[in-house]
Amino acid sequence: MDLMEMLNPMQKKAVSHTEGPALVIAGAGSGKTNVLTRRVAYLISLKKPSFNILAITFTNKAAKEMRGRIDELIGNNDVWVSTFHSLCVRILRRHISEIGFDNSFTIYDADDSLRLIKQCLKDLDVNEKQFPPKSAAYAIGAWKDALIPPELASSEFAGDYRQKQFADTYELYQRKLRLNNALDFDDLIFKTIDLFRASPATLQKYRDRFRYILVDEYQDTNAAQYHVVNLLAGETANLFVVGDDDQSIYGWRGADIRNILDFQKDYENAEMIKLEQNYRSTQMILDAANAVIKNNKRRRPKLLWTHKPGGSPICYFRAENERDEAAFVARTILSGVKDEGKNFSDFAALYRNNAQSRAIEDAFMTRSVPYRIYGGVRFYERAEIKDVIAYLRVVNNPRDSVSLARIINAPRRGVGDATIDRLSLYAARNDVPLYEAFENLDDVEGLGARAAKLVKFKTLMDSFITLAKSGSVTEVMEAIIDQTGYKRELLAENTPESLSRAENIDEFFSKAADFENTSGDKSLSSFLEELSLIADIDGYERDANVVSLMTLHSSKGLEFPRVFLVGLEEGLFPSYRSVVSDDINSVEEERRLCYVGITRAREQLFISSAFSRRQHGQVAFNSPSRFLKEIPEGLIQKMDNANNFENSEPSDVDEKKTSRTGISQYAEINKVRNSIDISFGGKNYASAIPAPNQKPDFAVGDSVRLMKYGVGTVKNIAAAGADYEVTVEFDGLGEKKFMSGLSKIKKIAK
Repeated sequence: MDLMEMLNPMQKKAVSHTEGPALVIAGAGSGKTNVLTRRVAYLISLKKPSFNILAITFTNKAAKEMRGRIDELIGNNDVWVSTFHSLCVRILRRHISEIGFDNSFTIYDADDSLRLIKQCLKDLDVNEKQFPPKSAAYAIGAWKDALIPPELASSEFAGDYRQKQFADTYELYQRKLRLNNALDFDDLIFKTIDLFRASPATLQKYRDRFRYILVDEYQDTNAAQYHVVNLLAGETANLFVVGDDDQSIYGWRGADIRNILDFQKDYENAEMIKLEQNYRSTQMILDAANAVIKNNKRRRPKLLWTHKPGGSPICYFRAENERDEAAFVARTILSGVKDEGKNFSDFAALYRNNAQSRAIEDAFMTRSVPYRIYGGVRFYERAEIKDVIAYLRVVNNPRDSVSLARIINAPRRGVGDATIDRLSLYAARNDVPLYEAFENLDDVEGLGARAAKLVKFKTLMDSFITLAKSGSVTEVMEAIIDQTGYKRELLAENTPESLSRAENIDEFFSKAADFENTSGDKSLSSFLEELSLIADIDGYERDANVVSLMTLHSSKGLEFPRVFLVGLEEGLFPSYRSVVSDDINSVEEERRLCYVGITRAREQLFISSAFSRRQHGQVAFNSPSRFLKEIPEGLIQKMDNANNFENSEPSDVDEKKTSRTGISQYAEINKVRNSIDISFGGKNYASAIPAPNQKPDFAVGDSVRLMKYGVGTVKNIAAAGADYEVTVEFDGLGEKKFMSGLSKIKKIAK
């Protein structure tokens, strides 16, 4: 086939780029997957071996789609198509022994990691109320994303007592991971970099293998992923990265937008290609997206456009409260299904945080609107599924003490927490895995008659381990479910909940059987590896005739004919945390998130906000979001409670609408603003909002101090609405931007 067929000029330019680094700035809906897959086919058409091509993306769903398209274009091939984590797992399974681990290592999910961190805090005699395990987990994850090992975290990056406690926890946590022959999710990349540094020969092997590297969603890479890519690219730098700085929305989990913005600094001879023609949305929707995102300053300018006609106006609804807003969403969907012949699957409702789904769910259930939530409790996070997975993990890796502790008394076999604590204490004192403690039960104090129960449990686990050496995944799982009596106990309980849990176990068994049939791989380690890398959004089913409910973060990469963006209010979206942050980039990331939400819509976009909303148990009165106000008035039509269009624009709404008591809602908002609207975490920020045009008391070139960053030099001061944007350069940290009135910048006297 003609690989350039149906491509626009900029897409053709990208596909035909072969040697050297290239940066493709791909706007939303601009056909980037088509460009990536056709470039792979184009390389192979030039007789480049498929064995030498690596394509990396972020989700299993995207990798599967890319794999399918490549296979359609060129048939059988040896191209590696992988997520970052899957790539690293494949490398580590083959070479991790070079850095002291066994290749049967377990991959801990967030829940497993938190359990181990709690154990570390307990061993260090740290009060969990003062130093929450989740805060410790966040700190450890941030250090790993930045490639900071425990010893450096303690000596150079723990600036206060709290951070020092977390650094000590980090050090013990890593020791326990090694003892358990386990890696957490962040370690998959961190340890791959350790491997490449420790074994130059291994790195060279993969450099020779991967002569052409393609990376999707490059704007979402963190420091660790950036280093993996750069190490593999080597001096030849045949690196083809595709992404969109305007869709960088994961800064909160370590993604660094500088990786894409500074690509041409890292690779001075890199070619840059912009894809601005959109194949998804109407021009009306694109105009709204362009109008919002242009207010960001840290971005590469681009303008999305399409050959599609103008399209329907953006519909705006200002609700009384969250229930009124949810009713609007439900009746609009039902009207579309009944009057226009739409499917429920044509609609999606997107929100800033998961708590917003409750009111929508209530409205849907009342009106019989079928829906599915993405981002709630995942199937693999259900207790019964995690229990079976824990059995499988111990069978595969007996050194996995976290999984072993979970199943010693699941199902109940008369072994309580006190007994498990005694075993764990013995293992910790002797620096051995928990499973090894079973070999020395006579030396464990206080077991008494329970020792016999532990011996019986150990004998059972040994039989599963023996079976796994020759048996398939389903054979091992069937033995575990039957011989432990786990499912029988649920059936005997005979409650709706227990019967549902038993059905979940049957479904999980079907998953294992499907894995064996489709992959042809019956090994337990491969099955566990696939489970550990499954993301929630990978379960999105395009063909299911239900309305999709999900957070804006979960919606990235998806598209729907009709989209609802709910809760566009100051303090909710953008969030309070971003509004009061001393870093201007926080609001910019929120604006990028809004841009992502707008560009999920193909045909029509509905936006809503509410006069009042119950948040954190209290009623909040929020003004409309700044993002809503950034959309030109000519693009928006306001809807009333009967879904009719009104003549008034969103800017008129606050003053014209009155509450049921006859008091102006706008006046009500102003009345409570200082006490509610700009409060966060129990702290009131009213005094932090600067007066209009309040000039800072420092100038370009002055030395200033910020509590979080230390001393820096002012590089630029620019007016920004009612405040001033200040650019400060810090030694070792580079330039950072702040709002003068919010950041409490202090001038240092000369």
